[in-house]
Amino acid sequence: MRKIFLTLVLGLSFNGLGFAADMPPPCGPSGDLSGELSSNVADDSRCFELRMYTAEPIQNGVGGIDNLHQRFREQEVAIFEKLGAEVLAVWQRLDDPNTLVWMLAYRNRAHRTEVWQAFGSDPEWLALREKYPVPISAEVYMMSATDYSHLK
Repeated sequence: MRKIFLTLVLGLSFNGLGFAADMPPPCGPSGDLSGELSSNVADDSRCFELRMYTAEPIQNGVGGIDNLHQRFREQEVAIFEKLGAEVLAVWQRLDDPNTLVWMLAYRNRAHRTEVWQAFGSDPEWLALREKYPVPISAEVYMMSATDYSHLK
């Protein structure tokens, strides 16, 4: 009986942790953040997202950093801008040439959610992804500007 109880408690605990991990990280103006996170954040900060995509090597025409860059060059940036995100910059990592780094800005966290939901079903994106299939691994960082930052 004790084993069943312990299994149930641990299962529920890990379930809760999984749910917490699935919750989107906060970003945006200090008023949208908890007291713990907002002390150095600007009242008028946008929600910033830094994304790093490492492309799988090209095999049989699929993948490769050059195809990823072409996808961005051809239409991916334009799709995000059409949907209301601001693409601040796109970089090529020189210490890891298979990695593209880009930064986006949104009005706030809710706006970020709206943009990504619309992007996922955008017909132009679906066609572009089909044209340039590039398996990637992604690192994503959500940020807010400090109260002394020039970029807000």
